[in-house]
Order: sequence, then C-alpha cells, then structure tokens
Amino acid sequence: MEPETHILLMYEYVEDILERRAPYREAHLANLTRLKEEGRVLMAGATGDPVTGALIVFAPCDPVEVGEFVLRDPYYEAGLITDWRAVPWTVVV
Repeated sequence: MEPETHILLMYEYVEDILERRAPYREAHLANLTRLKEEGRVLMAGATGDPVTGALIVFAPCDPVEVGEFVLRDPYYEAGLITDWRAVPWTVVV
C-alpha cells in the first residue's frame, strides 16, 4: 500500500477564543462540515485545555487549497487566529 500524504492545518488562537468565537462559530463549523461531507476534511477539533488552537486534517490535496480555506475561514477573517501553518503528513499505517 502506498503512503498517503494528508495536510495538517494547525491554528493558534487568541487567548480569549472561547469568549470571542460565538458570532463566527456557526459559519466556521458549517465550512468544516461541508468539507467533511465532501471527503476533503477527515477530522477537526480544538487543542489544549484551555483551548489554544485547533488541528484540521485534510485528505490528500493541494496545499494551496488549504491556504485558501484559511483565508476564507470566519475565525481568520475575525482575527481569532494568531498564526497558522499547513504541513504535509505522510500516513503509513
């Protein structure tokens, strides 16, 4: 079996993300749900306790597509994401 290269998208959030995300959360989750239904996102969720960021696992795709997703993400547009990076992840098992 050939390894597949997924894309891991890692977000870092503002410190008060839980208080500030409410007006944007529904649209943010709707985008992720649509991509999951299309098979383009495999899983996504917040990281840290308290929440400091998020991790989104994209199915094999063009990294440009991931960058375009970020720029259209309501959290990014609202300034809730302080940093992000997308890295290839080669899944072997």
